[in-house]
Amino acid sequence: MYMGSHTMETKYKNVMCGNITKELSGKDVVIAGWVHQIRDLGGKKFIVVRDFSGVVQVTISKDSAPKDLLDIAEELTFESVVQVRGFVKEDPRAPRGVEIVPYEIKLLNVAKKPLPLDVSGKVPADIDTRLRERVLDLRRAEMRAVARISDTALKTIREVLRGYGFIEVFTPKIIASATEGGASLFPVIYFGKEAFLAQSPQLYKELLAAAFERVFEIAPAWRAEESDTPYHLAEFISIDIEAAFMNYEDVMKILENVVYEVMKAVKEENEDDLKTLNYTLPDISLPLPRIKYIDAIKMLRDKGVSVEPGEDLSITHLRILSESIESPLYFIVEFPTKIRAFYTKPKDDDPTYSESFDLVWKHLELASGSSRIHKKDQLVEALKERGLNVESFSFFVKWFDYGMPPHAGWGMGYSRLLLMLTGRSNVKEVTLFPRDKKRLTP
Repeated sequence: MYMGSHTMETKYKNVMCGNITKELSGKDVVIAGWVHQIRDLGGKKFIVVRDFSGVVQVTISKDSAPKDLLDIAEELTFESVVQVRGFVKEDPRAPRGVEIVPYEIKLLNVAKKPLPLDVSGKVPADIDTRLRERVLDLRRAEMRAVARISDTALKTIREVLRGYGFIEVFTPKIIASATEGGASLFPVIYFGKEAFLAQSPQLYKELLAAAFERVFEIAPAWRAEESDTPYHLAEFISIDIEAAFMNYEDVMKILENVVYEVMKAVKEENEDDLKTLNYTLPDISLPLPRIKYIDAIKMLRDKGVSVEPGEDLSITHLRILSESIESPLYFIVEFPTKIRAFYTKPKDDDPTYSESFDLVWKHLELASGSSRIHKKDQLVEALKERGLNVESFSFFVKWFDYGMPPHAGWGMGYSRLLLMLTGRSNVKEVTLFPRDKKRLTP
């Protein structure tokens, strides 16, 4: 549980609810948060107050409490915002064996009733209700746990990549042309001209690797896909790296180490959050299995699946494939060149296949990457082979005349990674305010 070791005393509180422990017994404290539960049992009134760190019980004895305290306690509703001043008292019947006996309760903001969603979680709600009433949903214990796990993951990703010598960068999100030549773009009006929201930082991160060698970005990207599945969003967070003087095998090692260290950190730092989610992280060991695309095709055909070399692998294919692989996390490598993006480098000894990979968790692609083409003539030819207009990519291609080094990289969908870290089943659950075909608010 988050204990707020750097909690700063403010006008409204001097301790987080989750920090109220037996060690503070007899001490005066000031807390502030939301009314989570109210129970009236004869001569006592119990008010459970919640903040981001957890909950604490506030106990009012009706026979000894002053009238103004009793009056304000009667006004409280679920999710009202309160400030409580009182002293800490041990009581084995209270949550964590401790409670607050209040001197004063201030009602900072009263909440309407009834609530459109039960924050305590006693009354379950479907995903559409949860997303419609999202701010209340985010106050639930499970969503606070997801948010803390997400924070641990982001911190660890940055630490690991910086340990490899990467620097964090930001690339343009309003672009002139498609990053990968696809049609799934959101157009925007840019000073009277048509522009697009970026599908990926791909081309810009390649150019930055030609200047700074090792770069990474954690930022939003947009895809106007018609997909309405538990694994797709119109706006998502992408984790991207690009590294000069590396190939696909080098950046695969970085990727598997990033994921390994993230899982290790979440296990160590978010034990209580995982318990709240009733989820156990899978065990993995490095190096992760690497299965060649052509071998994956053979494995599927051996299982009676009708699939031809040259086809991309669907979620259905990956479900079947994962049954034959001991590790829940594995790489598929060396995809056919024709089904990968134009900047993907073909293998020198067999250009039909490419220096590429996907990182798969069970049946779900988490990340995709490759060595990139770094020779201009080869890049122009790759664009033409895919029917793309070379002129549309001139802003990118021109720099290949001025010392583009060999380079490689990958991109990982952050919400999909969070599914593995939290055991949730839908990327909308782990995205604070998801955007899809149906949702533009809240």
